[in-house]
Amino acid sequence: MYELSEQELFEAIHYARSIDEESGAKIIEQFQLEQPALAQAIFGIFPSIIAEQNQEISYLFMDLCFDVLCVFQHAFGPLPSQSNMNYDWLEKQAMLLIPELQSMVKERQMEDKIRSKLQDQFVQRSLDETVQKGLVNFMNMAIDGFVSENPGSAPSSKITQTMIFIVIRLFGNLYGGTSNAV
Repeated sequence: MYELSEQELFEAIHYARSIDEESGAKIIEQFQLEQPALAQAIFGIFPSIIAEQNQEISYLFMDLCFDVLCVFQHAFGPLPSQSNMNYDWLEKQAMLLIPELQSMVKERQMEDKIRSKLQDQFVQRSLDETVQKGLVNFMNMAIDGFVSENPGSAPSSKITQTMIFIVIRLFGNLYGGTSNAV
């Protein structure tokens, strides 16, 4: 996998944003058929974690996840099917993220200093390794824009940015065929 150029990213985002509701529903349905575990994580589990802090930004998160799905499909072609992959691919991806993900869950007992350090460590490690930095930056700007218009969602912006980053990494790993990096 390669990093999308600015022009490729612009075209892919334009494509994602121009999809009508009916076509969008078909894309989501196909995603759920081809990658049921990943679809459940991205459109079920992750938004529920964000919704614990702010419901409105969780809706934004799902919209941005749809954009990410469409960007990857537009730029890199059809999704690999889960049936063509190692069955425990998503489980392996999750195992690599557990300490950082636990730092995102407020109900999880953890000292604030440790929680913050794990979150920062995750973001830094991920920024050093990610391929689609332009897409990450675009999504972070969208989240920042939402927060500036909805100041009540500010406390949940960091977790939303982290989760969208995870989604981008998962898609990168899915298309890149890697099973050991997140």
